[in-house]
Amino acid sequence: MREEALDVLIVGAGPVGLFLASECARRGLRHCLIEAAARQSEHSKALAIFPRTLEIFDMAGLVDPFLAAANRVNSIAVIAHQRRLADMRFAPEESPYPFIAMVPQDVTERLLLEALERAGGAVDYRTEFLSAEPAADRVIVNARRRGEPCRFEASYVVGCDGAHSAVRAAIGLTFEGGAYEDSFMLADVDTNETLPANQMQLCPNESGPVAIFPMGRTRRRVVGTVADRSGEAPSLELVQRMLRERGPDGLEARALHWSSYFRIHHRQTARLQSGRLFVAGDAAHIHSPFGGQGMNTGLQDVWNLVWKLELAVRGRAAGSLLDSYTAERRPVIREVLETTDLLTKAMATPSKLAQVLRDTLIPAVSHLAPFQHALATRLSGLGIGYHGSPIVEGPGKRYFSELVRGGASSSSRFLLVGAAREDADPGARQQLVERFRGLVETRSERRDDLVLVRPDGYVALASGHRKEAAVLASMHALLERQIR
Repeated sequence: MREEALDVLIVGAGPVGLFLASECARRGLRHCLIEAAARQSEHSKALAIFPRTLEIFDMAGLVDPFLAAANRVNSIAVIAHQRRLADMRFAPEESPYPFIAMVPQDVTERLLLEALERAGGAVDYRTEFLSAEPAADRVIVNARRRGEPCRFEASYVVGCDGAHSAVRAAIGLTFEGGAYEDSFMLADVDTNETLPANQMQLCPNESGPVAIFPMGRTRRRVVGTVADRSGEAPSLELVQRMLRERGPDGLEARALHWSSYFRIHHRQTARLQSGRLFVAGDAAHIHSPFGGQGMNTGLQDVWNLVWKLELAVRGRAAGSLLDSYTAERRPVIREVLETTDLLTKAMATPSKLAQVLRDTLIPAVSHLAPFQHALATRLSGLGIGYHGSPIVEGPGKRYFSELVRGGASSSSRFLLVGAAREDADPGARQQLVERFRGLVETRSERRDDLVLVRPDGYVALASGHRKEAAVLASMHALLERQIR
């Protein structure tokens, strides 16, 4: 059976696929989200939502229920052998969301599913992607729905189907990297109130690291390495023993809600696209859970992609626009892998010398404001920029103001933002708007420069101290390369 032709077929209804589907629905794109499982997962899995992801949810009009559900964390402690090596504030002042929002993944999926349903979308459960047949202007996807064969036609296909992605395999992308030697355990437990609810703890130890994420006043996520697996899932006794041996003094695990063993890898694809097929999230990159970056990186993948897909579907995208998805996201993914790998190895090093150096260096630098700012900038996602992108001139830094908040606009429009300048030709800005009718809008804002803001809230070009006529000419040339 062949389905109605789609603009976008999305494979995989985890957080990344659900967010992409809700954005397609909000933008009026004909889409379908298929999922091999019979329902959403009931397990918490990913937990941390960082400031830039909250800003993205804000721009999509989704942030309020996440804020209501979140336990807010604004402090990170490093504790080794009951010795407190560092107490670092995590409160980036440049964002209205100066905290880490701890929201269990099952809650995240529920909130994203509700947003999708409000926009008129749904998940096609028990529908499995089998293969793809690329054509000149579409992709034919062979699938199996509840045991029966079916086919989809779509202009574009996005694989958000996890580490064992069938879409990635169909494209023929290699998953480059390797596995960490240690096995890991994850457990959600009820605890006493020894530790503050607004602080997460990282506990390096020669027996293996432990990270403790507060989900509320007395519930915590414990992640750590295990030498030997015992049973199908970690027991409460194992968690208690791990906390006694490696955790902060006085923390007690009193009840177990959910636990799992897992292996972790550090892998990424060399490309995120092949023709009309794309991968995002764990289908494109997986890395250590220390740092909590996985889901955030995947959500930002599809935020980067969806406005480009919309312009392509509307017939307004120039050839280089979709190609920029790999060019822009690949360096971000590489940096995330490097950061999480460094953090994992630093916490887990068996070398006595490395342990001494770590335990000496962390107290020496962690209290310094530049170090705390650099750490917060890297973990928060606020430092992400698209310097070097073929569709950006300059550093491509994030832009966030009242002009882009609240999900007011569901269209992929660029904003030309800045107050009138003395050297400005009153009609020159309007000429740019007319040339790219429906895709560029002007907005007034008190600032010294003139900026062209992309639909995803990153600066495509900023004037600096150049004359406005020259800046507008550069903006015109830049837009010509990406939109029609």
